[in-house]
Amino acid sequence: MSSTTDVNPAPEVIPSLQRWTGRAGTMSLADGFRVVYATESLGGTAAGLVRDLAEVTGIQGRSVLAGGESRPGDIVLALDPEQDLGTEHPTAGPEGYALTVGQTVAITARTLTGLFWGTRTVLQMAAKSTSLPQGIAIDWPNYAVRGFMLDVGRRFAEAGFIRDYIRFMSWFKMNTFLVHLSDNEITKDTKRSWPEAQHGFRLATDNPAFAGLASTDGSYDRADWDSFEEVAAAHHVTLVPEIDVPAHSRSIISWKPSLGLNDGDSDMLNLSNPDTLGVVKDIFSEFTPWFKGPSVHFGADEYARGYSDLYRQFFNDMSAHLRSLGKDPIAWGSLKVMSDDVENPADGYSRDVVLCAWSHGWYDPQDAVDDGYTIINTNDGLLYIVPFADYYHGSGLDGQSLFETWEPHVFSGERTLAPQHPQLLGAASALWNDLVLSDYNEHDVHGLLEPTFGTLAQKMWVGAVPELGYEAFTKQLDALRNWPGREFLA
Repeated sequence: MSSTTDVNPAPEVIPSLQRWTGRAGTMSLADGFRVVYATESLGGTAAGLVRDLAEVTGIQGRSVLAGGESRPGDIVLALDPEQDLGTEHPTAGPEGYALTVGQTVAITARTLTGLFWGTRTVLQMAAKSTSLPQGIAIDWPNYAVRGFMLDVGRRFAEAGFIRDYIRFMSWFKMNTFLVHLSDNEITKDTKRSWPEAQHGFRLATDNPAFAGLASTDGSYDRADWDSFEEVAAAHHVTLVPEIDVPAHSRSIISWKPSLGLNDGDSDMLNLSNPDTLGVVKDIFSEFTPWFKGPSVHFGADEYARGYSDLYRQFFNDMSAHLRSLGKDPIAWGSLKVMSDDVENPADGYSRDVVLCAWSHGWYDPQDAVDDGYTIINTNDGLLYIVPFADYYHGSGLDGQSLFETWEPHVFSGERTLAPQHPQLLGAASALWNDLVLSDYNEHDVHGLLEPTFGTLAQKMWVGAVPELGYEAFTKQLDALRNWPGREFLA
């Protein structure tokens, strides 16, 4: 233990802490440290922290179930359902925590999730130095959804990569992983016919009723998906699976050609076919029991114009079906284009759906909020990557611009909502594998994502921090590249 008359500045962690009260001195973590917890429900969190500290710092410790007093050098985990974090922010209770560094390190929270985020802060502090600055942190996220979407429909990603990205997200306290499980080639770009088009449906069931639906070039069986859910639960990340219908559905049409628009020469389902809705419901009924999270995404983007009544009924039917399966429905915001009523495009649509606000042309975020929808900012102009394309940030997002000008309430084209608007859940970036004929792999994808992942996390959790400039932030980010638990990306 060392001491000094200087008060410690806030630790350089990403995302930055909401509040920090510095004290003088440091506390050293060293071999033989203990993670002490009082109830068995904290055992997994404690063991995980010991394991991750060993990987990140090389120091060895152990977790101890003990109700007695701690000793200097311990890390103490505790739940306090009545904890007062001194803020009325709605995310403070579910995800906030308090961290006190003195003779011991004490992390307390109302929930296991809050406690886990506190352990990520300690890990990042220790990654820079095992002499931890003494002080008190009170921390919570500004937004409930801090997300990322990966398109595995057009390009399969190995199961180990999916598990790694869950771990990577949690390193920066990102909590919502949208997995886009079905999609197809954009034939207007490749000039190939629909029978030639690459397409993917990435879930494989043993149920013979769905034989032939899963992609032969890569899919996830129940054991794979269970492994995703297990890693996600341990890292407090929620998986949001998406099966995209009624457009981007070439995989379903190839499986059942009679369901396709234009006699199957399409990637859009024929909503006038009385069999279409039943088959789609059956697909969701088959796979939804795999999903542990509260929400399922059913796509609903970029369907053909001129079918507004059929599309509206399908949208409402799918929303109701997912509710009947115990899930909250999510869809891409498309109602402006898909309605014949220019003045009131949402008339007749279920409001019981969270919308990803991705395109002003398809449905403006302000209009969506005014119409009563809860939304997630997935703005294409700011947050989309299409690897190696000449559009949508083919070389990766603009980190400096995001750092200096973007917040989750900011959309492209100078559109904004009020900061922390009650109908704005948060934001999610997205990587779309449009260029199905290009030669690249998961490591290349990570190379595009990694430089700005921490920047997005910073903005989704705490936002801009006074006196923290982009150059200094980038240095902090560079020091935190070594996140624990790598499997595929090791």
